[in-house]
Amino acid sequence: MAASRSLAESCEQTCFKQYVPSLDLVGRRLPFGLAESGVCFPASEEALRGVELRCSPVTSAAEVTLASLAWFSSPRTSSQWLDHWTRQRMKWWRRFASTPSDFTSSDVDSKDLKSGTSHGVRILYRFPWGSEPLETLWSLGDTELLRTHQGARTKLQCRDGRRSVVPYVISMSSNMDHGLLAYLSNSLQQVQKVDGKQRLHQRKVLKLHPALAPVKVALDMGRGATVELRQVCEGLLQELQEAGITAWPGYLETAPQSMEQLHTKYDEMGVLFTMVISESTLESGLLHVRSRDTTIRETKHISEVKKFLLKYISAAENI
Repeated sequence: MAASRSLAESCEQTCFKQYVPSLDLVGRRLPFGLAESGVCFPASEEALRGVELRCSPVTSAAEVTLASLAWFSSPRTSSQWLDHWTRQRMKWWRRFASTPSDFTSSDVDSKDLKSGTSHGVRILYRFPWGSEPLETLWSLGDTELLRTHQGARTKLQCRDGRRSVVPYVISMSSNMDHGLLAYLSNSLQQVQKVDGKQRLHQRKVLKLHPALAPVKVALDMGRGATVELRQVCEGLLQELQEAGITAWPGYLETAPQSMEQLHTKYDEMGVLFTMVISESTLESGLLHVRSRDTTIRETKHISEVKKFLLKYISAAENI
């Protein structure tokens, strides 16, 4: 469920309120979780600090996008679930990173623990200006859940084997704005290359993980019959979009640019591949495919392009 609301009713509290209506869906058996995401509008900086969502030098306190998970488990396994979710969340953040070591975790100092919590873990990213929290995990016990439901233990009880218990809660809250900024910062690289004349060249590349790159391929035209080439580009664009592959229609741009300028632009945009439809495409169906990460240019038949891209993206997502 997603909503725009005051931070006073946090994602965490909304999950607690939905706990009782959700019990029938899970047969009153533990463990299970409730997740929510949405845009929140903090009433004050104090409220913002209260949910571990401090502002960075380039983000605003006017609104934050949160993703939250409340995990309900047996009291006897709650600490094990906190360890489990800490490992899983670190694995998730690092999975899409160019430099995984920039993502770290640390225990929350006892003096910074929220009221009613026994343990806390922060997942941090090392920005150029210092480390910032992306996500915080709290071991809340049953205090917050009981408080939300006015201490009505009977209606909160679930089955833990043969026993009926009030569950303990592991709460996870992520600042998705900081997460996006972390991946952009982590992916922007300065790549150096020495040419055949021993001259050093530098280029900026936004090496976003293929699963995160918003544009997978750019389509451009080479020299040749403009009308016919544009028709081929439009047909290929439609084919890719129908397959769920996001493509950039570079062939529609009117300002003349060299291939080197196009590659520089697309590298900085994080586009995975650049495909150039030329006169030879009209004659033989062949086009040039250039990779962002290797800069290698290959020749492929236009009928193979969709299959090639789908296979590449699928392989990257399953790593």
